[in-house]
Amino acid sequence: MSISAPEAQDALFAADPANKVPASLARATSRLQFPPSYVLVGVYRLITDKNLYVPAWQKCQHGVRRGAVVGLIWTFLTFGIQKKFIEFFLAKSPRVTGLSNDTMFGYKIPFSVHTYAAVLLLGSQITNILRFFLSRNIHIARERAWDQTVASRGKGPDFWLPYIEEWKVPPRVDVETWTGRFEKQWLGGLSLFIIKRALLIPFNFYPGVGIILSAWFKALGTAHNLHTQYFAAKKMTEKEVAVFVEERKWDYRTFGFTAALLEGLPIVGLVFTISNRVGAAMWAHDLEKRQHFVAASRTHETPPK
Repeated sequence: MSISAPEAQDALFAADPANKVPASLARATSRLQFPPSYVLVGVYRLITDKNLYVPAWQKCQHGVRRGAVVGLIWTFLTFGIQKKFIEFFLAKSPRVTGLSNDTMFGYKIPFSVHTYAAVLLLGSQITNILRFFLSRNIHIARERAWDQTVASRGKGPDFWLPYIEEWKVPPRVDVETWTGRFEKQWLGGLSLFIIKRALLIPFNFYPGVGIILSAWFKALGTAHNLHTQYFAAKKMTEKEVAVFVEERKWDYRTFGFTAALLEGLPIVGLVFTISNRVGAAMWAHDLEKRQHFVAASRTHETPPK
């Protein structure tokens, strides 16, 4: 009886001695089975570890205060106008949106759709105001959060091994696809961002729908970006990164979706951009322990604890 290529690959991988993890790696292996858990771990560590939240706040506090003042002024001046505009838009297109003042596709909802949409829109604007004032400082805070998380695990630069292929039959990947070339040459990052935002605008009127859809579209890119420092530490080539991510594409999608979902929340999402970096570092640590174990298994050595 013949078996399919994926089944054959799974059988080969299952037979690999590196797949039989010792007790010292059992917890890490268990966590690796559900990557979104690292997002929650990142949140927990950020709010409980002084070595993480104190430096982050010290770096961002001035930008937060300035942005908050400007955001409050903007709210006072524009909230009423924006709400009126949304009421006018929904009144003119109820059949298209399926929304009215207190119903969604004919179903009663416990709050005003106009107010919800206005608050969501305003929250997004205030987030952008805060992001403008934080600018470079929040980027530094994220990098420091990663470094501090790695340091808290007692690991130095020598912990990161050169890339080791874990699959006996790795997937084939095309690093530069025609869609990637098209996006890079004709659309560019900013243009693509604007197009996606424009397409998602109608969904933002539906409670929760816009945030979920946006998180799904950004999932893989968010996860890839959060592991940029991991790939750099291992000095991985573009092809190695592509293969590594392809082998774990659903892990990266689920982790990225959860991370992007939190980052997409108005205002507080900026905090999660830091906690997600902590969670990504924790995930990278466990992935690297797996790499150590595979390397040791194939050279018949005992992996470091």
